[in-house]
Amino acid sequence: MSENNFRKIAPESLQPDEFKFSKSNIEKANSIRSSYPSNYPESSIMPILMIAQNQNNGWIPKKAIEYVANFLKVPEIKVLEIATFYTMYNLSPIGEYHIEICTTTPCMLRGSDNILKQCEKKLGIRVGEKSKDSKFSLNRVECLGACVNAPVVKINENYYEDLNDVSFNVLIDKFKLGK
Repeated sequence: MSENNFRKIAPESLQPDEFKFSKSNIEKANSIRSSYPSNYPESSIMPILMIAQNQNNGWIPKKAIEYVANFLKVPEIKVLEIATFYTMYNLSPIGEYHIEICTTTPCMLRGSDNILKQCEKKLGIRVGEKSKDSKFSLNRVECLGACVNAPVVKINENYYEDLNDVSFNVLIDKFKLGK
């Protein structure tokens, strides 16, 4: 797999036949949609895409892009443009633990490149890949917004700051054990 594989639209073999919001997610999406001006429905694409991604185990299939476009009554291309532009959206399946390592200058200066290499070696995967057991996926990202506490790693929705080789190794071991 190539770097940033999660940014590429998954092959047809991985795409679901359909997608629709759960009842609770329809309620959330309607609440979000109502908080934006009705004459600008595209304003709510980003948070509604996040609902779709969260419902679908951390990635957005093509059917979800179609669904969101229909839900908001906007052209599908508007939803696709946003889903393919912003790196917070994954367009291919990710691992149970999706590791994102910030490699922007402050993190790089404080050791993120070493952490990235250590992670690749420890998990046997490279950036843009998912482990064979689908437990881990790895991506390199630009700025996780915690430069003062660099280096920073995001695993799923949690941020881990002020890491070094030892603390990162302990962190990954805990995830391997399901802790």
